[in-house]
Amino acid sequence: MTRYGMVIDTKKCIGCHVCAMACKTENNLPNDVWWNRILTDNGGEMGFDMVGGSYPDDLQFGYVPVACQHCENPACVKVCPVGATYKDPETGVVRQDYDKCIGCRMCMSACPYNGVRSFNWEEPAFHMDYAMGSKDAPEHQRHVVEKCTFCYHRTSQGIEPACMHLCVGRARFWGDLDDPTSEVSQLLAERSHKRLLEERGTEPSTYYLV
Repeated sequence: MTRYGMVIDTKKCIGCHVCAMACKTENNLPNDVWWNRILTDNGGEMGFDMVGGSYPDDLQFGYVPVACQHCENPACVKVCPVGATYKDPETGVVRQDYDKCIGCRMCMSACPYNGVRSFNWEEPAFHMDYAMGSKDAPEHQRHVVEKCTFCYHRTSQGIEPACMHLCVGRARFWGDLDDPTSEVSQLLAERSHKRLLEERGTEPSTYYLV
């Protein structure tokens, strides 16, 4: 069995939002939908960078890319009444079955990582008159929950996620967390790191090098 995860080097991330745009294009995301957001570590939302600390001697600033954390113990899976949110047994990736989703949004309520999921209240609308990105990306539907898939349509073919492929600062790494020889495992063995909201017991598969 494989356990896919992502490692993000916060010292290399420059907040350029290329990963977010790569995700949006690759997956042909509807207008105003983002599966990958680049926040500032002092609370700034996407597009509104915020400096923390105290002026003038203790100012702090950094970027935190946030998407679905693909948890080992996902709260979303436990509450989905129809099995539309599930963990892939072969890869550990938390996935969504749009055809099963009944739009109850229980997964959104249970997930402690605010904003990593979106809900299509209306028929998905797009700025372009034609589909962008991969022909293998899942088709978007009305009244379903969506989120990052670790670009499952790419990784299932041995291709890295789009966000990692186009990262300008080379701050993203992706691979098998259970393989001690993988790049992600070696980085975690060599560098200090953290995970978001570890106290919630979800065991995220996204790690941040610090």
